[in-house]
Amino acid sequence: MGLIQRHFVYILRCSDGTLYTGYTTDPTRRLDEHNRGRAAKYTRARRPVELVYVEEVADKSSGLKREYAIKQLPRQKKIKLIERGGDYDGKTHTRKY
Repeated sequence: MGLIQRHFVYILRCSDGTLYTGYTTDPTRRLDEHNRGRAAKYTRARRPVELVYVEEVADKSSGLKREYAIKQLPRQKKIKLIERGGDYDGKTHTRKY
C-alpha cells in the first residue's frame, strides 16, 4: 500500500518583494526548485525566494482551485492571508506543514 500524498498551496516572497502563489505536494522540494531556477519562469529572475505561507488542502483539484483563488486576490489581501495564516476573511485553514 502506498503513502498518502499530501497537497499544499504556498506563497513565496521573491527578492524584489513580489509574491508568487503555487501548488505542490512537497513545499520543501518546491522551494529548493524555485531557488535553483528550475521551477517557475517568474521566480527564476527573482531569486532568492522565501516561503512565507503554506496551506494544506484535501487533494490536487482543491489545491489548484485554491491556488487560482489566491492568485485573484489583490496584494493587500494576500499579505493579510500571510499574516493571519488563514484566509483574508479570518477563517483559518489546517496547516500541517
